[in-house]
Amino acid sequence: MSERETMEYDVVVVGAGPAGLAFAIRLKQLKPDVRVCVIEKASTVGAHILSGAVIEPAPLDELLPGWRDHPPPICVPATHDEFLLLRDATRALKLPTPPQMNNHGNFIVSLGALCAWLAPQAEALGVDVFPGFAAADAVFDEKGAVAGVRIGDMGVAKDGSHKPGYTPGIDILAKLTVLAEGCRGSVSKTLIAKYGLDKNCDPQTYGIGLKELWQVPAGRVQPGRVTHTVGWPLDDRTYGGSFIYHLDKDRIAIGFVAGLDYSDPLFRPWEAFQQLKHHARIKPLLEGGQIVSVGARALIEGGLQSLPNVEMPGAILIGDAAGLMNVPKIKGTHQAIRSGMLAAEHFAEKQSGAGFDARLRASPIAKELHKVRNIRSGFHGGLWRGLLNAAWETAVAGLSPWTLKNHADWSSLEKLDPPATKQNRPGPNAKSPRERGWIERTLPPRDRLASVYFAATEHDEDQPVHLHVADTSICVERCTVEYGNPCQRFCPANVYEMVDDIGTDGNKALRLQINAANCVHCKTCDIKDPYEIITWVTPEGGSGPNYQNL
Repeated sequence: MSERETMEYDVVVVGAGPAGLAFAIRLKQLKPDVRVCVIEKASTVGAHILSGAVIEPAPLDELLPGWRDHPPPICVPATHDEFLLLRDATRALKLPTPPQMNNHGNFIVSLGALCAWLAPQAEALGVDVFPGFAAADAVFDEKGAVAGVRIGDMGVAKDGSHKPGYTPGIDILAKLTVLAEGCRGSVSKTLIAKYGLDKNCDPQTYGIGLKELWQVPAGRVQPGRVTHTVGWPLDDRTYGGSFIYHLDKDRIAIGFVAGLDYSDPLFRPWEAFQQLKHHARIKPLLEGGQIVSVGARALIEGGLQSLPNVEMPGAILIGDAAGLMNVPKIKGTHQAIRSGMLAAEHFAEKQSGAGFDARLRASPIAKELHKVRNIRSGFHGGLWRGLLNAAWETAVAGLSPWTLKNHADWSSLEKLDPPATKQNRPGPNAKSPRERGWIERTLPPRDRLASVYFAATEHDEDQPVHLHVADTSICVERCTVEYGNPCQRFCPANVYEMVDDIGTDGNKALRLQINAANCVHCKTCDIKDPYEIITWVTPEGGSGPNYQNL
């Protein structure tokens, strides 16, 4: 058996997103002699990164003062905001743009391209950046502190045997491990549970974000135009909305977000997104266009009341791994970059992560979250109650004497009404066969597998399944009856299927089939499964989607 090798650094950063790269750049600016490495599970930096994204530039101005002279490849100044309430497939009511969504002075970017642009700047400062290295587990010292991470083995067959090219993953040891994995990172999730970092906060909450990049006919794009919508095709009980960002070169980024606290087990977020694209205000923008890239990602939405302790022995959490997204702004990149810089400054002074939690909570990062802490959770009572609450919280700048509670998303799913008479509808409002008829008129892609193609996702099929279901009998015997197997609906990539097998007695037997090669690493299954029996773990390094400019 091959002996496991080790590499030693002062700091190892898990995740080459905006938080991790900002940390590495800032630390090397302050302490050029500190040895820093950044590991990234994607085959290239940015390949797994997906966000809207409109960014506030102030933290980037501070990190790299001259960046505007040589901006990332997609960087369009925001010029016009529009906020629409969609009432049905044809009607749209223009509403005043909420102050948090005023994008004057901001930039529309591809976050994946931004990270790919940041990585060489980190390397120029002496940071080692290793794409294709998936952190599978944390490594601990004799005192139980985090001492680094173990990279997943390469060349393991589906049955667990070693293929001819088998290589055991190395251990990267460091004084400080910085977890910048983004939303629902697998190592972060494990360590939050191990150290009880979330025992004094509310459960974390999430959304699923779906995004497409389109090339459209010339003359339709108004570079810098930013449109957000709420309402249709979601019902008034379901939180979510959409965004349409006009880029350069006749490109449009369109996305849809649904809160994973939705209650209808028959809701299908991906189909609702396809439905959205047929709205009378949206379809004319896309007709005759072509999809360039497609992706999906969970968003972390819990805010301040769900913020865990961000420090543990030997490690810290930053960016979306901690949960710093400002949901009313629909922005987390500025918070991620600022938290990475703050963590770097802390380590440069203290040479450890001790005290970082208190420093973060006393910073402008936490103060920004405090002002908006009640806005997302206010939508637990529905759209209209949420909008009224948001108006109140905005008017009082978050000074309400209360803090609304969050509840785990998996717990919000209602069981099927007995008998199960609900239609298997695309969105909560599409109930009749006539309303469901839109599916025959969809713009490309026509099904989820076409989306998987445009995500360019790739896994070696002869590797262990990275979606662990603790007890598949629950899927067959209970979930089928109680919830109608919602994993088949909330997964945007057709990873989960309930199929009929012929048993030894000649009778049909229902079985869960996991098409792990389709997975786009959105983590929705790890979040929304009502029995909490699905665990997403890292596949072999380099596997997964290869997003282009998402």
